[in-house]
Amino acid sequence: MQINEVMEFVKKHINLEIIITGRAQNTQKWQYPLEAIREIILNMIIHRDYRSSADSIVKIFNDKIEFFNPGKLPDNISIDDLLTNNYKSNPRNKSIADFFKNLGFIEKYGSGIGRIIGYFREANLPEPNFRNISGGFQVTVFSDNNENVPEKGTEKGTEKGTEKGTEKLTKNQQLILEVIEKNKYITIEELVSAVGISASKIKENISKLKAKNLLERIGPDKGGHWRICKHD
Repeated sequence: MQINEVMEFVKKHINLEIIITGRAQNTQKWQYPLEAIREIILNMIIHRDYRSSADSIVKIFNDKIEFFNPGKLPDNISIDDLLTNNYKSNPRNKSIADFFKNLGFIEKYGSGIGRIIGYFREANLPEPNFRNISGGFQVTVFSDNNENVPEKGTEKGTEKGTEKGTEKLTKNQQLILEVIEKNKYITIEELVSAVGISASKIKENISKLKAKNLLERIGPDKGGHWRICKHD
């Protein structure tokens, strides 16, 4: 089956850690939760736009995997809707979806994204990034959590600074500020694409920036804009 072929390809190119437990049998831990990877591949087969001549592509890097599939999300479903399960599932290829459901591969239509995110949370890994790109849909999964890693030199550079200056920013927080500085009207979904993390992580980092008095929202979510608060 195609799922197994792609799974074997992924397993061949990711790391497998052997954890010595001191017992008769040691524990194996893959670089990524395999249940989540299988779910992503299954979704690619079910939701692919088979009218497109573009290929479904799996790119494996040292610290991430990109899964690209022809066929964007429907216009009435946003990335935020997807992440909050605020939508009604309507498989692009109903007969294929029904086939996999009858085989027991699908528990419930529309529940796949939630399970994928859940598997990564259980593994203490960053949540996958979902986005529409180049006429298709891309899922990026990460093997390392760099959310709490400050930029190199931050501590040294702030030793003589003011109290505000000693606030350490993560790479993602700095990138968010840089992107907003270029476009104060940017949306959360656009920030997701620009920064490369999930919408929930974007919102979490924005909350932290607001708490540090480095960022504020002027006006409503629709029609308002961002303001970067600069300190001497």
